[in-house]
Amino acid sequence: MNAVSPHIGEADRLRLAPGVMLRNDRRRGEWMLMAPERLLVLDEMALAVVRACVGAEVADVAAGIDRLTAEYDAPRAEVAADVLEMLTDLRNKGYVVT
Repeated sequence: MNAVSPHIGEADRLRLAPGVMLRNDRRRGEWMLMAPERLLVLDEMALAVVRACVGAEVADVAAGIDRLTAEYDAPRAEVAADVLEMLTDLRNKGYVVT
């Protein structure tokens, strides 16, 4: 049995968990992660993190952090800490998997 690391790391490659979809509710103007019998509405930052760090086209979490650091002209250490915390929370809630 694989042990799950307590925290997401920069070398991890993430994808949406089985059954989870990223959807845009155009009527409400909200993006959300939809899973069977639950959903999570994403704010602007959470959406940016999911788009930058999750999916087959993303090399690893570090690449997403680098992208966000450049896009928001923010200190990499601060971006990395926030992104890793958010992704760990999404993984713990079952929305993303390694």
